[in-house]
Amino acid sequence: MDFTPDETQRAAADLAAGVLERTSGADAERTWRALADAGLLALAVPVGLGGDGLGVAGVAAVLTEVGRAASVVPAWATLALGVLPVTELGTVAQREALLPDVAAGKAVLTAALHEPSDPLTVRPATTATPDGGTWRVSGVKTAVPVAATARRVLVPATRPGGTGVFLLDPASAGVSVTESHTATGAPEYTLRLDGAEVDEPLLPEHPERALCVLHRHALAGAAALGDGALAGAVALTTTHLATREQFGRPLATFQAVAQEIADVYVASRTVHLAAASAVWRLGAGLDPDADLDIATFWLAEEAPRALAVCHHLHGGIGVDETYPLHRYSSLVKDLVRGIGGVAARLERVGALVEGA
Repeated sequence: MDFTPDETQRAAADLAAGVLERTSGADAERTWRALADAGLLALAVPVGLGGDGLGVAGVAAVLTEVGRAASVVPAWATLALGVLPVTELGTVAQREALLPDVAAGKAVLTAALHEPSDPLTVRPATTATPDGGTWRVSGVKTAVPVAATARRVLVPATRPGGTGVFLLDPASAGVSVTESHTATGAPEYTLRLDGAEVDEPLLPEHPERALCVLHRHALAGAAALGDGALAGAVALTTTHLATREQFGRPLATFQAVAQEIADVYVASRTVHLAAASAVWRLGAGLDPDADLDIATFWLAEEAPRALAVCHHLHGGIGVDETYPLHRYSSLVKDLVRGIGGVAARLERVGALVEGA
């Protein structure tokens, strides 16, 4: 295995980093527009629809840089929860209706992964019932990013004979959208669905596969985003330690400080390796589930601890809201919650150990 990014992936990462640096301090809408103008939202869109067809590897390159910049643009929601599943599972009509506008920055997508007390649900309590030539869904979905402004929300639901993932217009009748709190301030919502009309399921020939594919892309995108966020926090902290002096010496020269930042570095590199392995396997068409479970558990377990150490090593400035470190820790908090929390990820790793 060689996880070294190829030339195209490096170019995408460099371009994303440049765009995010130029728009640093701008609002999310302006940054999103800049990413679209640079062609970065089209990387995973099929070539026939004006994109580059780079798949999950291209998306991961962008998400890592978004995390490194601690940007609150809806990249994970739109690219990992939306573009990748729709590209793989959508009908020709569904792809043509959604993906060109996303690539142009005119639309965002998202997915409803969670239900009350059931993160990343695999047996949705939300139901989908056929109604003539259409479908209607009823249930409650929690922690749905950018749901109020999304063109479509991918909604997992239990249908006759199994599960499916349906495309929901959040502005349609029967949908109640309630905003909920996030650490970063990024928009997130609870959806209450009461017979809301939806499009036909993704992958209509084998709709039961769609939920697995959606979860795989969600976890791979989260691993890449978290990898970038932790790397960005480490870079910020090491710069501070190298330039801030105490007792006439840089903080980095103190043995206790060096040991603590070394532990953070180890955690960051482990997250990076696990994320790279999971993305590589998914992109190569291999079974990625074990790698995804390990990568996201390590992210959920170790990244918050590592960021707490980063705050500690900064001293008082580490809790100053005008200093950027809090953007990284807030992003990781929301991201860990977005993949179900550490307990849910630990259960998945436990199932691996048991051979389930």
